[in-house]
Amino acid sequence: MKYIEIDEELYRFIASKTERIGESASDILRRLLHLSVETVVVDLPDSISEPSLETEPVSVTESEGQRSQLFNQAKAAVEKVIAAQVEPETNREQDAIATTIEFKSIVNEHLLAQQKGAVGRFMWLLDNLHASTGSDFNKVLDIQGKGRLYFARSKQALLESSQSSNPKEIGTSGFWVTTNNNTAKKQTIFTEVLEHLGCDSEYARTIAEYI
Repeated sequence: MKYIEIDEELYRFIASKTERIGESASDILRRLLHLSVETVVVDLPDSISEPSLETEPVSVTESEGQRSQLFNQAKAAVEKVIAAQVEPETNREQDAIATTIEFKSIVNEHLLAQQKGAVGRFMWLLDNLHASTGSDFNKVLDIQGKGRLYFARSKQALLESSQSSNPKEIGTSGFWVTTNNNTAKKQTIFTEVLEHLGCDSEYARTIAEYI
């Protein structure tokens, strides 16, 4: 009988891949490595059963000439699977950080304080957002109310949607926005704008509170 030592991290990973009670470490590794489980030959004394992952330390039975290769293959397979599981979460965290940094740049509390009321702050933030996002700002046209427009490429389009919309152009962008909503509604609209442009929802609400 031949044994190889397996470190704690590898043991925990192998144990987590158990598909049936009493499944041996050798069977699990062969399954992960896409080897035939039926061909496994275990040379154990009659009085000793093959150790289970649940009750005994992990031992991998293999011929002397193959054990080193099997261990290296198993470790490489484990590392690949672990990396595949960890990477998406890491990428999400990095994307969230990048998004926060990008959208934080549109807020300047000193200049915001100089704007006239909620309408002024709303328009100022939208203008800054347009300058920061370029052609992506076109996504604001997808944001609409029930039976009315919030954004359009012309003043007339908003007036046709609602005569009381009080449309204003966002800087010199060529985009127009309805401004006759109360402050809470403006914050909701601006939050939706940020989310459409890729901002994290929680951070979008934080920025919208500046209106």
